[in-house]
Amino acid sequence: MTNLLDLILEAHGGLQRWREATTIRAHGSMGGLLWTLRGQQGILATADMTVEVQQQRMVYEGFTGPGLRGVFTPDRVAIERRDGEVVAERPSPRDAFAGHGPQTPWDELHVLYFAGYAMWNYLTAPYLLTRPGVVVAELEPWEEPGETLRRLRATFPDAIATHAREQTFYYDAAGLLRRHDYAAEVLGGTPAAHLCEKHETTSGLVFPTHRYVLPIQEDAQVLLEPVLVTIDLTEISIA
Repeated sequence: MTNLLDLILEAHGGLQRWREATTIRAHGSMGGLLWTLRGQQGILATADMTVEVQQQRMVYEGFTGPGLRGVFTPDRVAIERRDGEVVAERPSPRDAFAGHGPQTPWDELHVLYFAGYAMWNYLTAPYLLTRPGVVVAELEPWEEPGETLRRLRATFPDAIATHAREQTFYYDAAGLLRRHDYAAEVLGGTPAAHLCEKHETTSGLVFPTHRYVLPIQEDAQVLLEPVLVTIDLTEISIA
């Protein structure tokens, strides 16, 4: 691990605490232009999430209706009843985005795959960066008005469902995540900046609880609009 990654892990609770965690539960809300463009406005206005920390799996309770849940894994997404009866499912869900344009409508299973892998990545970071096959390297610092952010480039293996193989994370002097740049492949590869605020500590782990995604220019400068995605998290608990 790099010295920067050591600092980051310690700032977010420490590697040992992350290794001990099995699930992260959070209540939240997601908004932004993306859902409207895909014909799914409001689908995650209320989101109850359970993330499995040590494997890539997460569940959205109440997904699309009372008594239902959305289950994400990299190889399959499914909407189920609480007794496990399958209402709808899709194997190889990433393949279902092939040929999509910027405003191609999504169905509920598209949403489940995108929001499933995205929130699993967000809620398990920075522990995510220690997983087998992930390669990290520190880049030159990034200058913001009145502040210098350290940057870490991460290259992900195919085994992890994520936005893109290469992503850049920005951290403040305390080692807290402030920005995360990627070009989501399932959205056509347009670069965006995912900004992180309001860090809170829960059971020893630290999470940004207010997040929003904005487009960026070729020089990586952030544009102020449109707001593509918003994420607000509350009631986080760890088991």
